[in-house]
Amino acid sequence: MLYAFLKTLHVLSIVVWVGGMVFAHFFLRPAASALEPPQRLTLMHGVLRRFFTAITYLSLLALFTGFWMMGSVAKAVVQGGGEFTAPVDWTVMALLGTLMVLIFGHIRFALYGRLSKAVTAADWPAAGAALDKIRQWVLVNLSIGVVIIAVTLLM
Repeated sequence: MLYAFLKTLHVLSIVVWVGGMVFAHFFLRPAASALEPPQRLTLMHGVLRRFFTAITYLSLLALFTGFWMMGSVAKAVVQGGGEFTAPVDWTVMALLGTLMVLIFGHIRFALYGRLSKAVTAADWPAAGAALDKIRQWVLVNLSIGVVIIAVTLLM
């Protein structure tokens, strides 16, 4: 029962994270481009603040639940007298998922910090540059997330 609950939390956290990146990158950003820089950058700053706060917790939850589930299975196999070897898709998921969390940390704590300072100072060119860097790294993380989903579903 605990395993199923943690797996549900794990999958839901990934759904929100990857789905949010898809929404922001392919729907919100293009629609916001019709706004003037002060309005667009202020809007994106506010949306990203809320999204990044949620993803800070959800990314750590995904990491914790993923490693807990792997450890739980490994423990059960070893206690049953077997030898545990993580399946390839679990290994890919763990490695790339950890990379995603590290990239998100860079986005959240370095790049978003630059965006916040620039928006607060009404330095729209600097804010635009920071937002573009965020967009680039979000696209990297989105791509990694899609690879993880594909690997886990195809294996």
